[in-house]
Amino acid sequence: MSSRKPELTFKYVFNYGYNPSYVNGAQGGFSPRGEMVINFYLERQPLPDAITHEITAEGAIGREIAVEPKDLASSMVRFIDTGVVMSYENAKVFHSWMGDKLREIEEMQKARTAFEETQNGGQA
Repeated sequence: MSSRKPELTFKYVFNYGYNPSYVNGAQGGFSPRGEMVINFYLERQPLPDAITHEITAEGAIGREIAVEPKDLASSMVRFIDTGVVMSYENAKVFHSWMGDKLREIEEMQKARTAFEETQNGGQA
């Protein structure tokens, strides 16, 4: 009798348009069905719809005299490119996985700091 445990190999298939996005925030909560909804966003300053400039006597573009929308300077954009929906159970698994990954990077950072603080300052 074999003492080998059963195995399962997952093959990863990527959508042709796969293109990771940088995000610096998320918004979400639970749907009426109890599923976790997470919308990832990139927070940035907005771009104007239009800018109006004076034309100088020489025919060159002069100073800016108007911007649309008017509240541009006091606005921020949270651009949402993607979101995910997952069950409560999968959200718990994701939370655990993310915690494991954060612990891994913290250990790497500790090792790097310890190395850099050695007598040679991390220099070879």
